[in-house]
Amino acid sequence: MSPVSGVIGLVLGSIAITAFSVGGNSPANSVIEPGTRVASVAAKPRVVTVTAKDFTYDAPDVIPAGVTEFRLVNKGPSLHHVALLKLTGGKTVADLTAALAKPGKFPAWIEEMGGPNAAVPGGESNSTLTLTAGNYALICFVDLGGPPHFTKGMVRPLRVVAAKAPVSAEPKADLTVTLVDYNFKESSPVKAGKRTIRVQNAGSQHHEVQLVQLAPGASVDTFMNWLQTQKGPPPGKALGGVAGIEPGAHEFFTANFVPGNYALICFLPDAKDGKPHFMHGMTQQIIVK
Repeated sequence: MSPVSGVIGLVLGSIAITAFSVGGNSPANSVIEPGTRVASVAAKPRVVTVTAKDFTYDAPDVIPAGVTEFRLVNKGPSLHHVALLKLTGGKTVADLTAALAKPGKFPAWIEEMGGPNAAVPGGESNSTLTLTAGNYALICFVDLGGPPHFTKGMVRPLRVVAAKAPVSAEPKADLTVTLVDYNFKESSPVKAGKRTIRVQNAGSQHHEVQLVQLAPGASVDTFMNWLQTQKGPPPGKALGGVAGIEPGAHEFFTANFVPGNYALICFLPDAKDGKPHFMHGMTQQIIVK
C-alpha cells in the first residue's frame, strides 16, 4: 500500500522501509538509572508534554501509570503527531523498528494506544488515556512525500511504572464520537468553544480521528482532493484528534472550536485490503455553530 502524502499523510500499516537502528528501552520492571527523567505523580490528571521537532521528541523517559494527558507541542517546521504504542511480551523499541522494516500488519505484541494526532507547525494537540505499567513507544508515522518520520529517528521509548498515589478519574466529555467501519457518529452536535470529546472505537479494527479545520468555502471533498495533488495552499489545518486505537478502546481529546466547517478523517490502512479508511468513506464534515 502506498502511503498518503501531504499535510496529513498518516499511515500506520503496510509500509516498506529500510531497516535502521534505534537505542532500545529498558524492561518495564528494571531499576531506574541515575539521571533518568521521571514525571511526578499528581493527585489530579497528570500532563506529559511531548515536544516534537524535525525529527525528535523531547519527553520523559518514565511516567507513572494511570489517567494521563499527553500534550504535543509541535516546534518543528513539519507536521507531527504522537502515536503511542504498547510493546507487550517484553519487546523493546529495537524490536519495534525491526518489525516496521517489514511490510504487513503490526505483530500481535504491538497495541495501538492512541495519542495526540497531527498538529500543524507551531500548533498543539492532546489526548487523555489510561496507561498500565509496561514498555511503550512514542512514534511519528507522518509521511510528507518522503520516508515516514520514524525512519529519520522520530521514535523513542517510554516506560510506564506502577503509580504510588491515586490519580484522577477520566475527564468529563461534552460529547462522544463513535468510530465504526467506516464512519463517525457524534452523540450531539459540536458547539463552538473549548470541547472535550470522548472517542470510542466500536469498529472491528483500528481507527483514528484526525480533526481538520477547513478553510472558508472548503469542504471535506475539497480537502481530500487537494491531498491527491497538493497544488496550492492546503484548504484545511490539522488540529489534532486521536491517533490509532484498538477496537473497544476509548480516549479523549480537547480542542477549541470556532464557528465553521471541520473534517473528521481516518487515514489508517484497512485490515482487509490495506487501503486507507478514507477510501472506504471514513470522512465526515461537521458544522460548528
